[in-house]
Amino acid sequence: MSVNGAGERIRAAMLGLEGVSAHPHRFGGLEYRIGRRELGHVHGDSLVDIPFPRRIRDQVLAAGEAEAHHVLPDSGWVSRYLERLDDVDAAIELLRLSYQLAKDRTHPAPDTP
Repeated sequence: MSVNGAGERIRAAMLGLEGVSAHPHRFGGLEYRIGRRELGHVHGDSLVDIPFPRRIRDQVLAAGEAEAHHVLPDSGWVSRYLERLDDVDAAIELLRLSYQLAKDRTHPAPDTP
């Protein structure tokens, strides 16, 4: 089961973020990057895979926002299946979290006095 047009909706949301580019993913689908860092990738209209630091991945799983990665369940990756419209919205939010983490890592906030 999938959501018709989910991949395009995610593409529009991701390419609207500063510095994000789209590239073919080596295992099919479309990968989003900021610089050389992958933010996640989308397999058509049915599945999104997103990398996180282990601590964030554990929080995402505990909150029920995604599942352990469908191939690498013990990694920092998560998978979000796109079965309903709200799954697409949730996947976009997870990709935005990945984006924000990448931005924070690249451009840390200045120290405050």
